[in-house]
Amino acid sequence: MDTEAQPTERDRSSRPSGSETTSEPAGPEDRSRFALVSRLSAHVPGGRITLTLLVCLLFLLLLSTFVVRPFQIPSGSMEQTLRIGDRVLVNRLAYRFGAAPQRGDIVVFDGTGYFGHADYIKRVVGVGGDHVVCCDREGRIQVNGRPVDESGFLYPGDSPSAVPFDVVVPRGTVFVLGDHRSDSSDSRDHLGSPGGGMIPVGEVIGRADWITWPFGRATGLHRPDAYARVPTAGKAGAHG
Repeated sequence: MDTEAQPTERDRSSRPSGSETTSEPAGPEDRSRFALVSRLSAHVPGGRITLTLLVCLLFLLLLSTFVVRPFQIPSGSMEQTLRIGDRVLVNRLAYRFGAAPQRGDIVVFDGTGYFGHADYIKRVVGVGGDHVVCCDREGRIQVNGRPVDESGFLYPGDSPSAVPFDVVVPRGTVFVLGDHRSDSSDSRDHLGSPGGGMIPVGEVIGRADWITWPFGRATGLHRPDAYARVPTAGKAGAHG
């Protein structure tokens, strides 16, 4: 018996003819794109590898300029939340498109003309219109007449402030303090300086949202609940 499989009519009709093609050739647009890459690669030492690296560097530069910016903690003024040498990522879009700093945010700002010729990182304690006082009978900072429990982030052993102050934050500015109050030069120390120790919102570079290094300390930075019950400036009792 002949056991060799014989092709059926269906098998024969399903096979592509010699004139048929199994794939479409690249269109003019694809060819021109590949030709452009090839021409660029030919003029760059190292060819496509170097070109790829340059594109990656350009992407990182744009990311750092417009979206996030790395920042290394230079001092102990924000301990223990942030330690010397920690690297954080600053969200540059946090206060764009109509948003503004909130009480409790950790912000990086340009202190030129206000604190000194450098970038600083501090915590926002008061925003425009707030009445900030130190201290009440229990040694706590008050914002708009409401005492704020800062024990969750204040450096162990520090008081909220050894320097008394009573300020109203002008609109469009923020009042900032370091978490390590005894080792922080902040708004308290510049009340008599130009700007009265306040930082214009326009000088705020962004909000520190993540610790990225050291790896063992990598975490997100969140706004504490301590300011959640602070009333809006101008409401009853805000200046009491």
